[in-house]
Amino acid sequence: MKRGEMRTPAQKKGDIGEEAALKRYIENGYTLAERNYSRRCGEIDLIVKNDEYIVFAEVKTRSERAIARPVSAVSRKKIVNIVKTAMLYLSEYEVSLQPRFDVVEVISDGKNIIMLDITENAFDGGEFGSLF
Repeated sequence: MKRGEMRTPAQKKGDIGEEAALKRYIENGYTLAERNYSRRCGEIDLIVKNDEYIVFAEVKTRSERAIARPVSAVSRKKIVNIVKTAMLYLSEYEVSLQPRFDVVEVISDGKNIIMLDITENAFDGGEFGSLF
């Protein structure tokens, strides 16, 4: 973030969700490789790794009052952009780990995380994947 840049309420909510997701990954033995890795074709919220996987995680945070699950905001276009961005990351860095695409759903009441669910292998990179 640039100096003096203001975060919108939605961005602040997203930051809280990403922080909670990162904490969960770290608790499960992952280390952070990148956060908000951004290229012209898209952005990946979290890139984490362990001894086996490099995980490209899309984090979706919603209010407890939201009608739809957070995962419903992961469109086919979003998947294509995530996969393209991940391919750029893998070409930029020499990574010998198995890539994996996760979707992390976070539900918050504004102060506390009510639910955090990580769907591992939510989509694959083949032909830009299909959700679940």
